[in-house]
Amino acid sequence: MAKEQCKQHNSGIGGQAVLEGVMMRCGDDYAVAIRKPDKTVTVSKETYHGILEGSVLKKTPFVRGVFVFLDSLILGMRITTYSASFYEEEEEETGKERTPEQAARAEKMDKIIESVVTVIAFIIAIGLFFVLPYLISALLSRFIQNHFLTAVIEGLLRIGIFMGYILAISMMEDIRRLFQYHGAEHKCINCLEHGLPLNVENVRRSTRFHKRCGTSFIIFVMIVSIVLFFFIRVSSPMLRILLRILLIPVISGISFELIRLAGSSDNPVIGLLSKPGIWFQNLTTREPDDDMIRVGIASVEAVFDWKDYLRREFGPQTETSEEARTA
Repeated sequence: MAKEQCKQHNSGIGGQAVLEGVMMRCGDDYAVAIRKPDKTVTVSKETYHGILEGSVLKKTPFVRGVFVFLDSLILGMRITTYSASFYEEEEEETGKERTPEQAARAEKMDKIIESVVTVIAFIIAIGLFFVLPYLISALLSRFIQNHFLTAVIEGLLRIGIFMGYILAISMMEDIRRLFQYHGAEHKCINCLEHGLPLNVENVRRSTRFHKRCGTSFIIFVMIVSIVLFFFIRVSSPMLRILLRILLIPVISGISFELIRLAGSSDNPVIGLLSKPGIWFQNLTTREPDDDMIRVGIASVEAVFDWKDYLRREFGPQTETSEEARTA
């Protein structure tokens, strides 16, 4: 590989695996490619402006990360619901089509359910990954008087619970396939960011690990939380729990800046900090098959001009030839 291709490149695109598909996002545009039950691939392209649309906070360091996180939750739930709709049991035919009013009511109800589920999932996540580790470490603090050691144990418990959760859900076949599509998403992005034309062969040869992955973001959150929670020295247990919850936006903001830096930097210190997140991607990604890779490619091509990107970033020698294309 040429020396300039060894540099860390950031294409600006990100994605997410969904049920039997891949979402890719570039700016405000995103595309979801789904392999339907009949094995055909459908691609839907939409626009999502985000909470901070038009606000100066969208470019404010440490603040923007909080809203990027919230946007990811909202958009993630939306596309997850969309992908699942292809695999819901078909309703019995009644011979009647829904009226526009019925369709509008159904869409409104779907959005309400989507919002409720997102809030409930967020509350459960806070309880599982922030409150529960604290409660366990608080019990252990009766036997361990060192505040620093207690903070480290709380962080390790948080990471352990996360690992146990991933291992538990990975036993489900649908989740294992989801992790394969997660791998396809990463491999497509890595293929482009290493200067290779986007085709099945090149994507297959690319790594499934990526520094900007959401898994890495979560690990950064846990590492940053160990540091911040070490400085919380209040006597009231309830106040400690409250402060942990209130500090989540701060932790998210710092973690976003770290992962953003990791995605565009070759700094060895940043690379070292990224290693735990990369390692955890062994759990949250699997090697995809060629059909899954084709779904990922379809999602990228719907939202991103990768040929222009390769010409701009790596020079005209990376232009796709007919021989490099796949069917």
